[in-house]
Amino acid sequence: MTDTSGGRRNKVARLVDEYDLDGVGDELEARWTATGDDHTSLRDLAYEFNRALVESRLDETGVRLSARELDAVVRSLTGDDVAAADRTQLRRRLEREGVDVDALDCDVVTYQAVRSYLQDHRGAEYEPDDGDRATTAARAIGKLRGRLVSVAESKLRGLRKTPALTLGEFRVLVDVSVLCTDCGSRYGVADLLSSGGCDCEATEPEE
Repeated sequence: MTDTSGGRRNKVARLVDEYDLDGVGDELEARWTATGDDHTSLRDLAYEFNRALVESRLDETGVRLSARELDAVVRSLTGDDVAAADRTQLRRRLEREGVDVDALDCDVVTYQAVRSYLQDHRGAEYEPDDGDRATTAARAIGKLRGRLVSVAESKLRGLRKTPALTLGEFRVLVDVSVLCTDCGSRYGVADLLSSGGCDCEATEPEE
């Protein structure tokens, strides 16, 4: 696809050419613009793009790493959850193998760079439909509910082992409900999202 941004060349576009990552641009666009479970976030796409960069550079120098080691290198270069000692050890190992770690460090991209590449360079847009947004919201709320249940159960089990709490076998129940103060209807959040709304008449959103 033609570069529509003009001026300075987009970093991701440049790296696609420099690293001979044929087809990566099309894959990034397809996965970002997809809807539902097929959609991939910009952060995940940036991570996978960086992984492809590192793997390509390591192949050039003949370095072979396990999948876990490769992921550790990517996290090290992007500063994600790697201890300083482990980062230094990885860097020294790669340098001994002839890898230009400084160059790799400059080449890794952020999710903002991927977004600029997709929107400005390729002219792509992600437009989830309303149903997809409702599904995504329901999934996120469900995960939070599950997390609350898990934390509550863990705390209660811990207290049950002390004199602070007497409790037999138990279950933690979390009910997430929504009360519309205009029409007075009350729904479980999953039912509200699946039904598309409460008993109020639909109105056009304000500009």
